[in-house]
Amino acid sequence: MSLSVIIITKNEAARIASCLESVSFADEIIVLDSGSTDNTCDIARRLGALVHSSPDWPGFGPQKNRALALATGDWVLSIDADEQLSPELAAAIRAAIQAPQADAYRMARLSKFCGKPIWHSGWWPDYVLRLFRREAGRFTDAAVHESVQVVGQTATLPGHFLHDPYASLEIFIDKINRYSTEAALQAYHKGRRTTLLGPFGHAFWTFLRHYFFRRGFLDGWRGLVLAGMAATGSFYRYVKLFWLGRQSPS
Repeated sequence: MSLSVIIITKNEAARIASCLESVSFADEIIVLDSGSTDNTCDIARRLGALVHSSPDWPGFGPQKNRALALATGDWVLSIDADEQLSPELAAAIRAAIQAPQADAYRMARLSKFCGKPIWHSGWWPDYVLRLFRREAGRFTDAAVHESVQVVGQTATLPGHFLHDPYASLEIFIDKINRYSTEAALQAYHKGRRTTLLGPFGHAFWTFLRHYFFRRGFLDGWRGLVLAGMAATGSFYRYVKLFWLGRQSPS
């Protein structure tokens, strides 16, 4: 059984090497880049990846389906440039595709924030389905928060991804702004609307959920910051949805 790894990128020169080295056992590594202005593509080529470029950005789900269409392996592993496989997970993936017990596999993801793993705040274990038979799965067309839809049986692998999503607070804030815009547009086109009070209510509930119900307080000051940032993202998403509704013809 052969394995294709697919990665979508844009300006990931600082992290792509670690990601690619962790999946170097794969038979094929596909990198689909969407206009990097750094040397992401050069690093990927040097480490043996097959690099392709797309002229536009259709959203995360459609872009990952483009990368999936380029893969030729029996199995596909989707990984982001800010992720790495732990040695245990890499071994589990190799074993799974040689003697498969399911058509797709989910795995845990351990994320870091400001240099420390986050074990609460809704960040752990953060199971994601990333390994699947190529002919059995595809990504949803969601612009953000895409997922893999699979026909067949799923199982869980031991081990975890190592995820370091935010190199700086500025990157975190920029991501909140971009994701909230795409999420608001997606909700608007599905017919959803909100009132002026909606953003405040959603932000308040999001903070409570992350800091108290998901025990973010056990992550110290990082948990407080993460709860505040999650609430900010929720506020932005719904205030942008409210704004879109106000701009539409009455």
